[in-house]
Amino acid sequence: MRMHWDAFISAVQERGEYPTQEEAERASRVVLGLLGAHLVGDVRTELATRLPETLALVLLNPLQAHEPLSPERFIRATAAWIEGATEKTATWDVSAALSVVADVAGDDLVNRILLQLPPGYDLLFGRPRPT
Repeated sequence: MRMHWDAFISAVQERGEYPTQEEAERASRVVLGLLGAHLVGDVRTELATRLPETLALVLLNPLQAHEPLSPERFIRATAAWIEGATEKTATWDVSAALSVVADVAGDDLVNRILLQLPPGYDLLFGRPRPT
């Protein structure tokens, strides 16, 4: 079931402790654009069906990734796309957005998403895996 825009952004705003919805929207768009560049096939399509339509389009029409980014480089890329961001604030942005994505996706889809990503993304999604 597709999550409504206001519910998604409110959840990101709450998790990220953003003072405004605009900040939560910006983080969500950047993070989902970068995530979309890393996912392929049914996994990306299925996740898109669960996201608000605007964010689904961001996920499905991503910036092209030339190679999969490690979690650290994903955070640096997020920082580069958000004006005034640092790696510390970008880590916060990524975690806020991806933890809401994980809630929307559910455990089965999150597990399939993590199979397409380099090791370490489980922490960004707020779903740490036993080592």
